[in-house]
Amino acid sequence: MTNRTPRLEIEYCTQCRWLLRAAWLAQELLTTFPRDLGEVALVPGVGGVFEVRLDGETLWNRKPDGFPDLPQLKRMVRDRVAPGRDLGHSDRKDIAPAPSPEA
Repeated sequence: MTNRTPRLEIEYCTQCRWLLRAAWLAQELLTTFPRDLGEVALVPGVGGVFEVRLDGETLWNRKPDGFPDLPQLKRMVRDRVAPGRDLGHSDRKDIAPAPSPEA
């Protein structure tokens, strides 16, 4: 069996029924990084877990950070597996609205 790296894991809580959320996230990452990720694994867990790990390093943990913000997570993965690649709209910075004339 070949060791496919980098390996991205999405551990999700089965009690909370977060499989669809984890599968959607896996699909988005595989679509964005089709040749850069060696494997994406869905890992069943319990206790409210929702963690994204790349080669064992935690990139996102729901408990302190909430659910992943997809553009931010894509940038985090890109910075590790395909540095310098343009992610298009996922790379845009949020632009603060202009102050109102009355302010």
